[in-house]
Amino acid sequence: MNILSVILCLIFAALAFLHFSWALGNQWGFSSILPTNEHGEKVLNPRAVDCIVIGLGLTVFSLFYLLRTEMVEVGIPEWILKYGGWLIPAIFIVRAIGDFKYVGLFKKIRQTEFGKRDTQFYSPLCLMIGTVGVIIQLM
Repeated sequence: MNILSVILCLIFAALAFLHFSWALGNQWGFSSILPTNEHGEKVLNPRAVDCIVIGLGLTVFSLFYLLRTEMVEVGIPEWILKYGGWLIPAIFIVRAIGDFKYVGLFKKIRQTEFGKRDTQFYSPLCLMIGTVGVIIQLM
């Protein structure tokens, strides 16, 4: 369980770092992480504050899995570990399934740059995060 928790902790920390860097104006990888329609128009237009909010959420998830390693002890209620341990994987499994149009394993629009990357990387990563999170809960 510790190894899996450390892996998720590091993945979430890396994703949080990316979101914070985008909030600060870094454009690395930014053009290919947003879903587009068939005409190449962005479906989402996040602002810096949106990237900060997502980055903060990912940081909380990273800290959650750091606590699950039991390398760090903080007196938080057991119910947070119990329900958080199911909520986080659920979020990522739902993201992996997607909206059935632009995002996820069952999306219809697949031929855009985002669609191809989502099929190759983003949705499988979300499914892996969700699956590992469920495995951690069941251990």
